[in-house]
Amino acid sequence: MASAFAVLPIAASVMLAPHAAAQSCAAVDLVMARGTREPGYLGTFVGDPLYAAMREALPMSVRAYPVNYPANPTDPSAVSTGSADLVAHVAGRAAACPAEEFILAGYSLGAGVVHAALGTDIVTGLPGVAQLPGDLVDRVAVVLLFGDPLRLIGWNVPDRYLNRTADFCAAGDPVCGGGVDPTAHAHYGDFIGAAVGFSAAHVEHRTGSARGVGRHRCPTPCTAVR
Repeated sequence: MASAFAVLPIAASVMLAPHAAAQSCAAVDLVMARGTREPGYLGTFVGDPLYAAMREALPMSVRAYPVNYPANPTDPSAVSTGSADLVAHVAGRAAACPAEEFILAGYSLGAGVVHAALGTDIVTGLPGVAQLPGDLVDRVAVVLLFGDPLRLIGWNVPDRYLNRTADFCAAGDPVCGGGVDPTAHAHYGDFIGAAVGFSAAHVEHRTGSARGVGRHRCPTPCTAVR
C-alpha cells in the first residue's frame, strides 16, 4: 500500500480545502478527494473544473464538498483521515437530505481515499479506515477515479460499485498505468467531459431527469485511457 501511494508526484503548494458551510439539500452532491498537495477548493487539476462542468451540464442542482484530509502520501494517516471525513459527510448529508445522491470522486491519492470509503480490500486493512455502511451503498450514484494508483497494481472498486464507476488513466501516466511521462498525471482536464457524460448517464438512469448530456459517455464499467 505504501509503495502504491509513494509514487504520487508533488504539486506546487498545499491548500487544505475548508469544510463546506451548511447548505440546503441538492439533487447531487459531488464529494471530491483532491490529489497530493493539490491546491484549490476541490483541487485545481480535477475537482474544480469537474464541479464547474457538472453545474453547467447536469439539469439538476449540484453541490460539492472537499474531503478534508492531509493530501500527503508520506502521512500515514492520510487515507484513514480522508475516508473518515468522507464517510461522516455522506452519512450526515444522507440523513439530512433523504433524496440527495452522491458522486464520489478522487484524484491520485484522493482515489485511494475513495477506495477506502468504498471498502476496497487492499485499503481497508489500514488503521483507522472508515467504510460506508451498507445502507448508504445505494445512495452512491457514481464513482469517478482519476490517476488511481491502485489501478496500477491491479485493484478495482468492490463489485457492488463497478457498474457505476469510471476509472480514468492518462496515456503515459506512471501513477495509474506504469507509463514514463510524469507530466501526464497533471493532465486530467481532458477527461472532464467524459466524466460528466458518464455521471449524467447514471443519474439519468436513476432519476430519468438528465437529458441531452450523454455525448461523452464511455462504456460501463468505464475504464478509459487517452
